[in-house]
Amino acid sequence: MPAAEPTLERLHNPFLRYFLATRPAFLSVTFIACLIGLATAYAGGVAINAPAALATVAFALVAHAGVNVLNDYYDALNGTDAVNADRLFPFTGGSRFIQNGVLSKGETAVFGFALFGVVMLAGMWLMAVSADGLFWIGAAGLFIGWAYSAPPFKLNSRGVGEACVAAGFLLIAVGADYVQRRGFSWDPLAACLPFALLVTNLLYINQFPDCKADGAAGKRTLVVRLGPARAARGYLLIGAAAYGWLPAAVAAGVLPWPVLAALPPALFTFRAGRILLRHAGEPAGLLPGIQMTILAAVAHGTLLAAGLALGALR
Repeated sequence: MPAAEPTLERLHNPFLRYFLATRPAFLSVTFIACLIGLATAYAGGVAINAPAALATVAFALVAHAGVNVLNDYYDALNGTDAVNADRLFPFTGGSRFIQNGVLSKGETAVFGFALFGVVMLAGMWLMAVSADGLFWIGAAGLFIGWAYSAPPFKLNSRGVGEACVAAGFLLIAVGADYVQRRGFSWDPLAACLPFALLVTNLLYINQFPDCKADGAAGKRTLVVRLGPARAARGYLLIGAAAYGWLPAAVAAGVLPWPVLAALPPALFTFRAGRILLRHAGEPAGLLPGIQMTILAAVAHGTLLAAGLALGALR
């Protein structure tokens, strides 16, 4: 049974209201990206600073929450969520908090920017316990998260939303590694790339039910530009790149062999890809594919982080 959309009558408690407006279920992928970054630092021989690690995870989650809230705000401004009749709530079509009168546009904007403000203050503390280079990682991440949907950039509307998501999740892993290592390393980029691509696939498949509404609102996502039938093949290409990277990186000595334990979730990705190929233009048929895409990303990322940690124990 589909989840019920939020209403003001069901969300009298203001704390619960604002918490759910962040779309907390989707923050799990940020938690996993942090785990990958921590695992690469550990695999590099760094003794993990637990308080700094916990703070990194907490404020990465707040940053992602802020991105979610601001995306709802800007999608309310451009009208795409209001006209989305094919949405598969809670996966596509936004949080529905503005459209269902739970929060106003103004309240949503203030909340989103307040979350960004908290992250900026936290970043200053994390810089003090790590190194100044964290500023550039955090600034790039917040800019990508804001510019993804905010004018004048509206990067997702220009067909580069997928690149934004991949870059954003790579930056999370790089930041988590940096706080521990107190310096830059290529390791989190190499390790997190397949996970970032699988999270990108989640954005990608979610754009198919939203395609008509996005096109009507002038939001020219990659799926809108290509059309659902042609765009469906892109999902499998992204998945193939994600899973193909791991054995190649192991063979090149870039990653330890235990990360190969993260390959089995490919079954979920390619089953979801088959569903997408059959139902690219039929939003109602995509729900199992979206759910398998989430499962693939979460399972892969968790196994990847565990493989990195086990590799360090060899």
